[in-house]
Amino acid sequence: MKPLVFKKRRRLHDQPKPRLKLHVTKGDMVQVVSGDDKGKQARVLRVNPKTGRVTLEGVNVVKRHKKATQTTESGIVQFPAPIHHSKVMLVDPKSGEPTRVRRRIDKDGTVERIAVKSGQPIPRNR
Repeated sequence: MKPLVFKKRRRLHDQPKPRLKLHVTKGDMVQVVSGDDKGKQARVLRVNPKTGRVTLEGVNVVKRHKKATQTTESGIVQFPAPIHHSKVMLVDPKSGEPTRVRRRIDKDGTVERIAVKSGQPIPRNR
């Protein structure tokens, strides 16, 4: 009689993660709503839709010790590390306060972001 063999199932984490649809884009003014830098307003430098993280100017600054190479010196380098997109809110263009965002599709098919607090459209900085 043949012995029973347990076959492992294929792992699902090898498949690529879907891209998230984020409420912020590069160049937006946002305010950090939680964490060590809570309350700071900053400009978005980079957006990573695969991981859902955004890099802000002067927020979550970390230090790294870099080893010397043939072209660069060694030393301590400071740079902003990314934070999760749920920890930031867009700044209302009218009042300067953080606000949630609503989407409105115009007749020509373009998506416009609207501040919930004031109803003002938030322009995309491209």
